[in-house]
Amino acid sequence: MRDFIASQNSERLRQRLSGALRVHEPAAFSRLARSILEMAFITGVVARLYRMIVLSRATTPTNAAIALTVGALFLLLMATLHLSRFPLRDWLWRAPAFAAAEGIGEMFISIILIWAGREPLGSSGAAHFHDWPGMAISTVIWRVVVISLFAGLLALIVKWVRYTILRKEHQAWSEGTVRAGIPGEGIIERRHDRTKDIDPLLFGERRKHDNKRG
Repeated sequence: MRDFIASQNSERLRQRLSGALRVHEPAAFSRLARSILEMAFITGVVARLYRMIVLSRATTPTNAAIALTVGALFLLLMATLHLSRFPLRDWLWRAPAFAAAEGIGEMFISIILIWAGREPLGSSGAAHFHDWPGMAISTVIWRVVVISLFAGLLALIVKWVRYTILRKEHQAWSEGTVRAGIPGEGIIERRHDRTKDIDPLLFGERRKHDNKRG
């Protein structure tokens, strides 16, 4: 009985946590965040344009490194916004798929920037069309590796936080259940206390005597 109540308490906790963490947001943004292709393409476009601006305007390598770090954080944030809409078991394929789609989106913009002569090739000048295949392979591989590792680490953190909260709440509810008593348990215990001190033989003799009187 107590195991059943404990499982029910845990389920109510999961529902309460999911309800507490629910954020009211526009329906259009919610649909966008759930779409892996649209979210990845927008992320790729913004990330590539930001990279172009940083590398073309940075005055020192330190400034460029700091700005590119901010861009990497933006990339991970967008991946988190997409993954947070789905259960952890789906992250196994959604994280690398999002990363690959984001890399493809970046390289689509890269072709346009190369055609316009605005695509930087590191610090060695502008990139050309013959540089694009190597850039595409390198970009997609790095995006898949980085985002997949980040998603794995984030999944471990989420599972640990959930386990910690559930364990604390389950302990608190279990102690409250034991102190308060399961509904009906007190009646059963009182009935048991009332009859456990009666000698079965005497009880049997008394019943025979009552039958004779009747």
